[in-house]
Amino acid sequence: MTITEPVRKYILSGIVACVVIGLIVANVLASKQDEDFSSNDILYSQAIQLQAEGNYEDAWNAVSKVLKTEPNSEIANYLAGIIAVNRGDVKQAAIYMQKTLDINPYKVEDATFMIQLGEIFVAAEKYEEAKIVLLRCQESGWAPEEIPNYQDHVATLLAQIENLQ
Repeated sequence: MTITEPVRKYILSGIVACVVIGLIVANVLASKQDEDFSSNDILYSQAIQLQAEGNYEDAWNAVSKVLKTEPNSEIANYLAGIIAVNRGDVKQAAIYMQKTLDINPYKVEDATFMIQLGEIFVAAEKYEEAKIVLLRCQESGWAPEEIPNYQDHVATLLAQIENLQ
């Protein structure tokens, strides 16, 4: 079968049309994604600012909106955990911190995150999980500059767990 010149032009025109339509659709979808990202970025920044000011209820509202559109965001789940514990909801904080760790398992190498996770687990009375986390902190021998007496605090929390069990 021989393809004639007019058929070649139709095939080429069809391919070009598909590419152009694909580029238009991609552009429309990307602009929507940019709007969502920008909106979530503003809400996230607002939540951080409100949390820093001690306005935990408004910070919670802002981070909740981010989580509705990005439930698997590591930073949004982490911030939700920090805000929840500051609101006094340690059970919810433990859930968000655990989800943060599930999303990014490499957080086990973050000394600050791990001590926060251990503290939240102790407060939420999840002693077995807290013990695992705090032993990891102890075995790693971390001593971050921003947390003086890190290892002493870990030892205190482990002793507290032993007394409570």
